Amino acid sequence: MTAATLPITGRTLSQPPDLDIIPEPNCPPMRKAGPVRYGGEMRGQVQDKAMSKDEVRDGVELTNLDQELFEGADATKRDLVEYLDAVSERMIPGLTNRPLSVIRVLRGQAPFMQKNLPKYTPSWVPKVPLWAESSKREVSYALCNDRKTLLWFANQRAVEYHPTLFRVGEWDRPTYLVLDIDPPDTDAFALAVTATQLARQALAGAGLAGAVKTSGAKGLHVFVPITSATTEEVAAATRALAARAERLDPTVATTAFVREERNGKVFLDSTRAGGATVVTAYSPRIRQGVPVSYPLAWDDLDGVNPREFTIHTAPRLVAGRDPWQELMPEPQPLPADLIAEGREIPIARVQAMHEGRRRARAKRETAHKDDGPEAGSGSTSDPSAPA
Repeated sequence: MTAATLPITGRTLSQPPDLDIIPEPNCPPMRKAGPVRYGGEMRGQVQDKAMSKDEVRDGVELTNLDQELFEGADATKRDLVEYLDAVSERMIPGLTNRPLSVIRVLRGQAPFMQKNLPKYTPSWVPKVPLWAESSKREVSYALCNDRKTLLWFANQRAVEYHPTLFRVGEWDRPTYLVLDIDPPDTDAFALAVTATQLARQALAGAGLAGAVKTSGAKGLHVFVPITSATTEEVAAATRALAARAERLDPTVATTAFVREERNGKVFLDSTRAGGATVVTAYSPRIRQGVPVSYPLAWDDLDGVNPREFTIHTAPRLVAGRDPWQELMPEPQPLPADLIAEGREIPIARVQAMHEGRRRARAKRETAHKDDGPEAGSGSTSDPSAPA
C-alpha cells in the first residue's frame, strides 16, 4: 500500500457497497462547431499569446493543450484545464474523500467511464480499494482531494466528475438525499422546472429543504443534505418523496422507471442511493459546448437556460463566491414517517428487472405457442420471407 492509498478501516473488501454499477455514458452525438472569435481573433489564438503549448502547474505536466477537446466542444484541452483550475476551490469540497469515477474523452475515441485507476497513475494521487461484486474484482478508486489531483485528471482529459454520495469510512452514511429530475428530451427543460418545483413542494411537506443545480445535460438535481441515516433509510425516503411529488401533478411527473411507460412525462429518479453516483456541482459534461452542472436559486429556475452555463461562462459567474455552498441548507434528519412510507414502495430498479423478466418470459411463451407442429414442417426456408 502506497502512502497515498487509504485503508478501509473497519470494513472488509467483501462488504463495501457495489460501486461498479454506474451506467456507461450516454452522450449525444456532437456536431462540429465553428471557432468562436473575440475581437476578430479565435479563442485559441488569444490564449496562445499568453501561454506555451506545454506547461507545468502545481508539479503536474500539462501536454497537448491546444488539441480540440472533442468534436462539437467549441473548446480545447487548454480550456478544460483553465476551467477546472479556476473552479477547483469550489469543486474539490464536493469530491474530497469520495470514491470518484470520471468520464474521459480521448482523441478519436468515444467517451468512456473510468473507475479503476490506470497503472501509470502517480503515487501521490490518493486512492481507495473497493470490491465490486458485479464484476468480481477489486477496483482502485481515486480520491480527488486537492488541486494537483484535479489538474492531473484534467491532463488525462477527464471531463466529467461523478463522486459517491458517501465518504471513505462512512460507507453506510450518505451525506445527501438526491432526486434526479429527468425530462423526456433535451428541449423540455421548462417541464423539468415544473417537476422540480413539485419536488420542492414535497420536500417542504416533509419539513425538508434542498438545493438545486442543473445536471449539465438536460435535467436538474435536487440535493438534500442529511444528518446520520443509513443507505436503506435514505433510499426509502427518496422513493417516498418522488411518489409524493408525482401525486401533486401526475400529468407532469412520473416515477415509472421503464422509459416506455413515462408517456412524455418528467421522470423523478429516486435510485440515486447506495453505490450510485451523481455528477458533482461545477463538473463539465461531454455535451456540445461543454456545459457544466451549475447551482441555481429556486426562484431563478423559471428564467434559466441551462446552456448558458459552460466552461467559458461559469468562471466569471462564481468569481469571489461559491453559489453551491451559499444555497445549500444545513443537514437535516429524515422524518421517520417518510422512511416508513418509502419502505412500502418497491425499489424501481428491482421492479423494472422483474417486469423485464416477466415480459421476456411472456414473449418466449407466445413464440412457443406460435411454433406449432405445422410451423416449418415443409421446406427449411422461404426465400420470399423478410430477413
